[in-house]
Amino acid sequence: MNQIVPSPSKQIMPRLHGRAPAALAIRHLLISFLLALLPLASAQQEYEANAQSDCYANNGSSVLGYTCSSSKSNHANSSSASACATYLAFRSDLPGYGSPITVAYLLNASASAVAAANSVPIASPVQNGSLLLVPVRCACTAAGHYQHDAAYAIQFGYETYFSIASDVYQGLSTCQAMMAQNPAHDSLDLYPGIALTVPLRCACPSPTQASTGVKYLVTYVLDWDDDASTVADRFRADYQALLHANSITDDTTVYPFTTMLVPLKDKPTSEIAVLPEPPTPSPSPSPAPSDVVSVPPASSTESSSGPTPRWRVVVGVAAGCSVLTLGALLALFLLCRWRRRHGDRGDRSKTTLPAVEHAVSDGPAKGALTRAASLMWPMVVREAVGSLTVYDYGDLERATSGFSEEQRIGNSSVYRAVINGSAVVVKRVPGDVGTEVTILGRVNHSSLIRMSGLCMHGGYTYTVFEFAENGALSDWLHGGEEEEEGRVLGWSQRVQVALDVAGGLNYLHNYTDPPYVHKNLKASNILLDACFRAKLSNFGLALAITEDDDRGGLWMTRHVVGTQGYLAPEYLEHGLIGPQLDVFAFGVLLLQLLSGREAARQDDDGGGSGKNGKVVLLWEEAERLGLGGGGGGGGDLLDKVTAFVDGRLHGQYPLDVVFAMLALALRCVARESRTRPSMAEVLLSLSGVYNWTINWDPRCPEGTGTPHEQ
Repeated sequence: MNQIVPSPSKQIMPRLHGRAPAALAIRHLLISFLLALLPLASAQQEYEANAQSDCYANNGSSVLGYTCSSSKSNHANSSSASACATYLAFRSDLPGYGSPITVAYLLNASASAVAAANSVPIASPVQNGSLLLVPVRCACTAAGHYQHDAAYAIQFGYETYFSIASDVYQGLSTCQAMMAQNPAHDSLDLYPGIALTVPLRCACPSPTQASTGVKYLVTYVLDWDDDASTVADRFRADYQALLHANSITDDTTVYPFTTMLVPLKDKPTSEIAVLPEPPTPSPSPSPAPSDVVSVPPASSTESSSGPTPRWRVVVGVAAGCSVLTLGALLALFLLCRWRRRHGDRGDRSKTTLPAVEHAVSDGPAKGALTRAASLMWPMVVREAVGSLTVYDYGDLERATSGFSEEQRIGNSSVYRAVINGSAVVVKRVPGDVGTEVTILGRVNHSSLIRMSGLCMHGGYTYTVFEFAENGALSDWLHGGEEEEEGRVLGWSQRVQVALDVAGGLNYLHNYTDPPYVHKNLKASNILLDACFRAKLSNFGLALAITEDDDRGGLWMTRHVVGTQGYLAPEYLEHGLIGPQLDVFAFGVLLLQLLSGREAARQDDDGGGSGKNGKVVLLWEEAERLGLGGGGGGGGDLLDKVTAFVDGRLHGQYPLDVVFAMLALALRCVARESRTRPSMAEVLLSLSGVYNWTINWDPRCPEGTGTPHEQ
């Protein structure tokens, strides 16, 4: 009978199972021996055993994926060996990880198909720990392995390929397969924000299996009490066919969190969630005292004739101890590697440390907290997804007129749509949008764009947002004199926009748990609704930051991304990320609201083309002009200010308020991050600017209204 021993990632003493009567065992053993003598062409998939626990020393075929059949010519429908529809049986013991929509989001599957396969509502949670059947398409890759691809975005700096494969995906992938699938991302240099492809283990029936009527090979992850017999019982599958499909025998040692293929002739049903109860034996009469006899111990001849349960227990315990030892060594190696990697980064700047150190306290619960933290981000994503509307792709296609060019907004992947009578926009993104869904699915603030739902189809995620009638702020600020008359924001509207954006950033920095840094604040990511109220959008680069008094809540990265002109010096030079990164970008935005200029532009080369000149950054330009003094001091300063302010305002602004707003902007773009104000201070200052503006312009008591007329 199959023995099951623990994987090093889940340390527990081994469990062994008894066997059927001896005659049946001998018959099974004989059948297994005969199957082993079949030609290699008819052999099935290799069981991965516990090879998946050694990420760096084992890259054998079994851990990279199930091998594609090489005997297509023997089957009439050879294409079935290169791609097929199949099922993944997914289980998670984490609370809240059990609705079709959340599982479908994680495994890149259709939520409606998952719901139908399990006979449950699409957003309804199922009992914790239950199995969910996930219909997927399995295909043969160029490397010769079957797989179904999912997407995963790293959230914490201490996540590894091993933890993602074993904990998040519960053994449906392996660290070796993930490393092979993502060669651009070194396993020793994983960092938050990386988008990974996760190859999920699946397989298609071989020609030999197809000839016997097998249509599906379900990928099942073994649980603690599982062996080949329990798996066959659960799926009502043929026991010998299951052994043969995985190239194992009755005596093969099996491990939890490894996969078995279950050959089925019909589609699996939702009944797999519950293991069938064994038949209850009829009670036998108690023997009379005179009938009680002692069973003599087995003779030495009987013991030597075959392995007894006692012998198996001894071997199993020995194997379990060996596995535990290897697991401890592996854990120690990973810990040392993590410390070495982040220690090197710490040498570059002693003010930075990954957020994981702040999230885990000392004491007996430290290990449990570390594991909980490593699993926290997908759980948050699941909770966020559960709060959104799940749209059918056909409905979105109809709402956008088939994603026609007429409905497209600019050159983006964003389309106008009308759903249930309301105007919305549909954004199409390839792969994972976990960060944006996590934030917008859980927060609620008038200055953050509202996400109402999502849909997954064909490898894309379609997110549905509220419609901002007046488009992006950049379209209103950077229009030249030749632009159509009337598309200019008045002074009151510009102050209102600044106040809205400051309120949104202050909310992200101080009122979400955990706090977030937007990281991608710019004029094109600020949308204006019908009343010209500003909404922050595009949270794809946002990062969760834990505050630390000694280190300023800073994070460090070697991979700088963003838009030129908005990036703070400490981020460009040292990769430091913190709330002050958003403050700097907000200062640039204030300068844009004041001047109507781009954050970065090519200096004119004298010939009017501007192609060969150097890049001029708006914040450096304002810094060189020496602006930001108190109201009206000196004719030269006054001339500089009026020359800097957007000429399309035609002088319709309160000069004292302009000076105050300019001084605030220059404080925000200070070269030293520690001298910049917090967003709470910025919001307070802008509240005063807003009140002064209302007093100056009694025509717009609310700071809104129509655009300034030329």
